[in-house]
Amino acid sequence: IGTCKDGCDLDTTAKDMIHAYRQIILRAHSQSIRVYGATITPFGGSFYATPGTERARQAVNHWIRTSGSFDAVIDFDAATRDPDHPSNLSAKVDSGDHLHPADPGYKMMADSVDLNLFAN
Repeated sequence: IGTCKDGCDLDTTAKDMIHAYRQIILRAHSQSIRVYGATITPFGGSFYATPGTERARQAVNHWIRTSGSFDAVIDFDAATRDPDHPSNLSAKVDSGDHLHPADPGYKMMADSVDLNLFAN
């Protein structure tokens, strides 16, 4: 999503990502492998954030959360976003580039994972 800001169709990029996820899930499930999906973290304010890239991120995240295709979903977006500006990382987790979490952000991401998913 982030590398496709000018000269490409971000709606198509989002659809292509979803199609790729479906293929991975189908192939993994055919081998009885569970697949856990994780949402894309916010990147508003970063060097490649645009309304189009945010729209694509939201479309992919919506599909991840609601499709029922994954065996479980880990919501890294919800764990790291600024509640007042959901397209941005929370200031307490932002490394400063508005794209990558700092150590507290990675801890919040880790804490958002239900370890019971790995019990079996």
